[in-house]
Amino acid sequence: MVRGGIVGLRPMAPDTFQVMAKPSGAACNLHCRYCFYLDRGSLHPGPGAPWMSDEVLESFVRQQLEAQAGPEVGFAWQGGEPTLMGLDFFERAVALQRRHARGRLVRNSLQTNGLLLDDAWGEFLKREDFLVGLSLDGPEALHDLYRVDKVGRPSFDRVMGGLAVLKKHGVEFNTLSVVHRESARHPLEVYRFLREIGSRHLQFIPLVERQPSPTDVAAGLDHAPPPGLDTDRPQVTGWSVDPGEYGEFLVSIFEEWVRADVGRVFVQLFDVTLGLWLGYPSGLCLFRETCGDAVALEHNGDVYSCDHYAYPAYRLGNLLREGLGDLVRGARQRTFGQGKAETLPSCCRACDVLPACNGECPKNRFLRTPDGEPGLNYLCAAYQRYFRHVAPAMRRMAWLALHRRPPAEIMTLGIPGRAPAGSHREAATG
Repeated sequence: MVRGGIVGLRPMAPDTFQVMAKPSGAACNLHCRYCFYLDRGSLHPGPGAPWMSDEVLESFVRQQLEAQAGPEVGFAWQGGEPTLMGLDFFERAVALQRRHARGRLVRNSLQTNGLLLDDAWGEFLKREDFLVGLSLDGPEALHDLYRVDKVGRPSFDRVMGGLAVLKKHGVEFNTLSVVHRESARHPLEVYRFLREIGSRHLQFIPLVERQPSPTDVAAGLDHAPPPGLDTDRPQVTGWSVDPGEYGEFLVSIFEEWVRADVGRVFVQLFDVTLGLWLGYPSGLCLFRETCGDAVALEHNGDVYSCDHYAYPAYRLGNLLREGLGDLVRGARQRTFGQGKAETLPSCCRACDVLPACNGECPKNRFLRTPDGEPGLNYLCAAYQRYFRHVAPAMRRMAWLALHRRPPAEIMTLGIPGRAPAGSHREAATG
């Protein structure tokens, strides 16, 4: 989740890392058919599961603040559904943050489906300046296609009720929209809906999940774990986005945004892309050359290399027995992160889009290249289409920003080679 927009782009501070804390583990009051985390509960059985104890909470807050450099430290609460922990849990978390902050600014973000939000939550989230990420996939029909509860009932109306609470109390929020096979075919319908309900910070998350093997199913997993380079099982689930359609989804939304909404609506991918053109490191681990600075913390204190890699093979340790900073900065996690760059196939290394995408997330690298080399990203075609299409506009907006002019001026100047909206000629500036 992000605060601010284009003008707020900042590189990640040195010697920092992110922890996606899952205090309720995989527990959720929805049963979204595409959710990749629901089956993780089978990996953490035992008494008290899946709720984070006060011992783990205190250790996490203290160690997170001790291990991070700089004047500002962030806490990201995710799930499952973190609001299942109740307000008392988060009141305790905030009190612990104040106790251990040593004068530094603490920022909290909470990703939620919104179903449990009420006035008490709204008052708390506003008072404590939480940034809320609300999971909302688009208009009712597209949202309810997969986002249902445990008895199959749709969730759209209840999510909109949660949104109303956030608006009533003036809570800062982003919308997080999973782009699945069907919603990818309706880009402007999704974008315009989110804009019309008042979302000004939008994140689009492409849905890519492989079919589980018989071995995965026997282990209680509904989705295949991240691939190794030896994979020959590229089959994806029926709800996974089509790469070509996802590329067109991004381009269609970008074309509307760049003509009418720059500086008014902030799409995370577009902000990150502009940051790349300005010379910033990517604000998303997806597009960094290496990864490993965003780990997942389970309810029992187990730390994993990434929430997409929350499987036994990627368990780094437990913060009740080992230091959080030591686990994140240790050789094993550094090797995991460096592997992102070292496992790129040769066709990626020669690609003109590589400086922007860096092969995207390793979890999606389960295709073979045309010459048979393993490790090609499933979304390769989508990112080639997107990054090549937006390059002229990004160059112009970067030029504007570097000359201390708002990137929003592109809406009147236009994109090189194309006339601005409402004009028959292209301005020469930039």
